Amino acid sequence: MKIKQFLQFLTQQLTNWRRQYKGLRRKGKLMRSPKSKTQRRELLRTVLKNIILFLSKTNDKSERRKQERALNSKTKSVKTKSTIYAVCLNWVHEQRSLVILAIALVSLTGVIGHKLYNQTQIQIGNPAPQTITAPYTASIEDQKKTESQRQAVSQASLQVLMVDGRMNEQIKENLQKLLDDGNEIRAVAGAFPFFDPIILSISTQRYLRSCADSEWQALLVAVENTKIQHKKPTGRTVASSAPNQAPTPQKTKPVDFSQNTDFTQAVAELESYGVTPSEKNLSLVIAQISQARQRYTQANAKLLQLETVTPEAVYEESLLLDLSDEDWETTQMGIHQSAERILTQGIPQGLPKNILQDAVSLQLQTFVPESAESLAKNLLLAVLKPNLQKDEEQTRENAQKAAAGVPPVMVKVRDGEVIVRKGAQITAWNFKVLEHYHLVRREVKWHELVKLAGVIAIAIGIFVWVERHIDYELRQRDRLLVLLLTLSVPGLVTMGLPYTTWSAFGLLLGSFYGHILGLTVALLLLPILAISLDISKAALLAGVGGGILGSYIAQRLRSREELALLGVAIALTQGGIYLVVKILIGQAFGSTWYIVLREAGLFALSGLGWSVVALGLSPYLEKVFDLVTPIRLAELANPNRPLLKRLATETPGTFQHTLLVATLAEAAAKQLGCNVELVRAGTLYHDIGKMHDPLGFIENQMGGPNKHDTEIKDPWKSAEIIKKHVTEGLVMARKHLLPTAIQAFIPEHQGTMLIAYFHHQAQQMAQSDPSLTVDDADFRYDGPIPQSRETGIVMLADSCEAALRSLEASAKPLGGKRSLKDVSTEQALTMLNNILRTKWQDNQLVDSGLTREEMSQIAQIFVDVWQQFHHKRIAYPKLKASSPVQN
Repeated sequence: MKIKQFLQFLTQQLTNWRRQYKGLRRKGKLMRSPKSKTQRRELLRTVLKNIILFLSKTNDKSERRKQERALNSKTKSVKTKSTIYAVCLNWVHEQRSLVILAIALVSLTGVIGHKLYNQTQIQIGNPAPQTITAPYTASIEDQKKTESQRQAVSQASLQVLMVDGRMNEQIKENLQKLLDDGNEIRAVAGAFPFFDPIILSISTQRYLRSCADSEWQALLVAVENTKIQHKKPTGRTVASSAPNQAPTPQKTKPVDFSQNTDFTQAVAELESYGVTPSEKNLSLVIAQISQARQRYTQANAKLLQLETVTPEAVYEESLLLDLSDEDWETTQMGIHQSAERILTQGIPQGLPKNILQDAVSLQLQTFVPESAESLAKNLLLAVLKPNLQKDEEQTRENAQKAAAGVPPVMVKVRDGEVIVRKGAQITAWNFKVLEHYHLVRREVKWHELVKLAGVIAIAIGIFVWVERHIDYELRQRDRLLVLLLTLSVPGLVTMGLPYTTWSAFGLLLGSFYGHILGLTVALLLLPILAISLDISKAALLAGVGGGILGSYIAQRLRSREELALLGVAIALTQGGIYLVVKILIGQAFGSTWYIVLREAGLFALSGLGWSVVALGLSPYLEKVFDLVTPIRLAELANPNRPLLKRLATETPGTFQHTLLVATLAEAAAKQLGCNVELVRAGTLYHDIGKMHDPLGFIENQMGGPNKHDTEIKDPWKSAEIIKKHVTEGLVMARKHLLPTAIQAFIPEHQGTMLIAYFHHQAQQMAQSDPSLTVDDADFRYDGPIPQSRETGIVMLADSCEAALRSLEASAKPLGGKRSLKDVSTEQALTMLNNILRTKWQDNQLVDSGLTREEMSQIAQIFVDVWQQFHHKRIAYPKLKASSPVQN
């Protein structure tokens, strides 16, 4: 008995709770606040506790009554609180439009007017309202002096230099070129020494090769005379030879070179070599010397030519040719080594020339023969250049470390000391001291905020007026998304980023809601930002230009690739507008032109970057905010979508019916200016619920038996099967996450129409069986009726397609009695007008937005499309079977 009482009580309470739950769920106001969760949890705990008490074996009735009273009081308390919350939520739901507008006003005012929250009454440069003294002694940092000292220390810090590798390579290349020129000249002169130094010393060979022609001729005469004197003369020889000699011509007096040491030494060495058993050896030496002299002369000529071509006359002396081959090789190696050491140590900018010369001389003493030092020095000084450059990063780090080591400059302000006198101009230091003592009197500029809120309220009012005059009806979630996109623009500006989200803002608004709404928001936001935020006018105009372009074009595009190209156009527009504005105000000329070009490029890149972000966010926003764009509709209408592939496979008759309805509806939507993409996609999914029982619909029976006549034989059950294709279609649509706009086609294309065939069967059965009662509600769809022009057109196309198909079936030849040409256009048009009139009179189209005048226009469009499908064909002649071939 105890258990029975408890169960009755619990059943009654559960019934009440379930009724409340359904009511709230039906209105969409089921509470989900943390408090309501806590209350439900507490109520559940109380219920379980009472269950345990009722199931226990205690016989204490007073305790049980006490628990019952506690449960009732708890239930009443929760019910009262739930009622309060329900009332509040109900009010918020009814006034949700005003709530969204209030949120928009507050959030936009808060973000755009962020600088008005913490303004000071005392400003730098204004006169002091009164004499202000220090309330207590404090040490305050003088940031200006501290910064000045740190800047001085930073500038005085030593620069860090680093070797420029490219300059080193250039110096080495120039040096090698000079040495190659020297090698080329020495190759013309030939090897040196050109004779054995044991016989002819190097100094003698150098003299013999480079002496003047007069000296050379005198030297030959001297050597010849010496050779004659060393011969032993005999009378017989002279006598016998005298007749054969020609008379000696009269000669000029020869020049005396006996005082020239080199001449004397050369004659002596040649005379010494001439005292040999064979005179032929001396002749060969003289011939070799003559050849060396000729080559030396050619080399000198080439050296003179080189000096006239190169600016650095490093070979102006003949020292290059006077060096022996061994000394020249040593000199080249020493020059390279010296250059490497000097470049490694580095040559700074502005190094005095004499210091560089001393450094070169010091290096060459170690590596170059003494006789070649002057030549090597000339070579190095001709190519050496400063190769040290400033290491910016390391120098900056050193400067920062030096500046960080400077302690802050602290100024002691004593108690009672006058900070600023009344009427005196407030300096930066005065303001710093006042701010330290919290005497700057910060406040919220309510007056300015109210004015800003008024301007924003006017802009919101204009937006609402435009919204009510466009074809697209915004939901609350749409208004919220528009607000979020709008807030992104001033939000980034307040964070100090001038490259804000104009391009993404325009692309998304234009793509989601059309160009009128996008242009309206952009043009309303422009003056508000211009008067409220510190932002460059060129940057603002560039951003607005990109946003307007995106808003105007986005919804006309039908692929992601086209949107990507639009992003490029937006980038070029933003960069171009910024550059043009800067040119018009005269800031693109002079020394800052490269800065303007750089900023224009950055604005172009930011436009492209935010466009890419918009393209990436678009699919997610479409899902979260349940939006349909032309691109998404095109994707949903792809026959390779899983749901459409199933429809074509499992219900081929329904799929063909769907394609024909889509063709009719598209033609009517295009003619009436409706959303053709939405009509196309919605029509393809309007009958997906028939997949729950394909054979329950005649178009899928393929001439087979009708299960309603052979198996079911109950019009009420048959009507339930037919009606179920709407509910099952909605289940499938939600499972596959179809947009709400597409889901609307599933119930609205049937509206609350009567399932006439089975309703007629039920009436016939009721006539024969008086116990049966026919309720029209059992044979009507649950609705709702079409709520848009698009779903209304699909309802009409669905009904007319079936009628046209039946008309076509009746016109097909049956026993040769009738053909399609017997069905006139007037008959088809009359039949469709009757169907459309029936729908209109049944109040199926009262909420769709379609007018009575458009009914006749739609009927004519359907007939025209039907005729295009069933146009006349050529009557081909019948071919007789050919007779068999006779053998």
